[in-house]
Amino acid sequence: MTLTQMTMAKALNDGMRKAMEADPKVVIMGEDVGKLGGVFRITDGLQKDFGEDRVIDTPLAESGIIGTAVGLAIRGYRPVCEIQFDGFVFPGFDQIVSQVAKFHNRSAGLVKMPITIRIPSGGGIGAVEHHSESVETYFAHTAGLKVVACSNPSDAYWMIQDAIADDDPIIFIEPKRLYHAAKADVADAPTPLYQARVVRPGQHVTVAGYGPTMPTLIEAAKAAAEDGIHLEIIDLRSVSPVDFPTVLESVRRTGRLIVVHEAPHSFGVGAEIAARVTEDAFYSLEAPVLRVTGYDTPYPPSRLEHEWLPNLDRVLDAVDQILEF
Repeated sequence: MTLTQMTMAKALNDGMRKAMEADPKVVIMGEDVGKLGGVFRITDGLQKDFGEDRVIDTPLAESGIIGTAVGLAIRGYRPVCEIQFDGFVFPGFDQIVSQVAKFHNRSAGLVKMPITIRIPSGGGIGAVEHHSESVETYFAHTAGLKVVACSNPSDAYWMIQDAIADDDPIIFIEPKRLYHAAKADVADAPTPLYQARVVRPGQHVTVAGYGPTMPTLIEAAKAAAEDGIHLEIIDLRSVSPVDFPTVLESVRRTGRLIVVHEAPHSFGVGAEIAARVTEDAFYSLEAPVLRVTGYDTPYPPSRLEHEWLPNLDRVLDAVDQILEF
């Protein structure tokens, strides 16, 4: 059973609306989130319906946005901060890492930090650096933060509500190039927020990704199936914590793992997953864990981004490579 079909942008908007209706302490804040409805129109109409005290147009100062959210959280509110573009989060990085991530621990558990920081993420929209970054690894490395990534309208609708209701601070990664992609069904119940999902079962290779990579992985699975190769596609959904039991169960059946993400190759989510799988399922592996990622360079000019990002050809090349072992 499903609720309806909608785009990811509409699903996020409806999800935040539900959260605001359910709890008067939920407030949205960010640059142009009110009257404009956000540069991607994700918060469109919310200020009109909930007022300027709950949907707040802030100055162009990410450090001020996050710092204000810390104060609101201390006073019992549940702030939802929108960072206009992924590469704009760094002026607020000090507040996120030094205050948001540590306050609960610093107060010996007395003060909660129920802050959701929404970050439009990734490339594929023909934009330049600072507008096409993949910043999740910075925050996944930070103890005290949780990092999740939606990849479809149904998850967007439910995950944003669950994130807002969580008492821990959450970095909420939104793949901007999927905001206004094709509509899809929204399920009538959520998958638990930190649980991975097998979106396509298979027997030959496990391929794990999250956020903006998922349409490419599903396309790769369809292409591989034409050659009799059945890929098991896992949407991680949560980058920190990673649902390792789901990943390990799959790898123990297929014997092979490819991890795909847009962030650079080195020191990333793929490296951590490769290390953990090697530690916990070494004797199940028939081949080394492979990664298909962005490159260890700054984000390229838009005319080159298709070659820089993990694309269908690069994923299928990795499948061929891993099956040769």
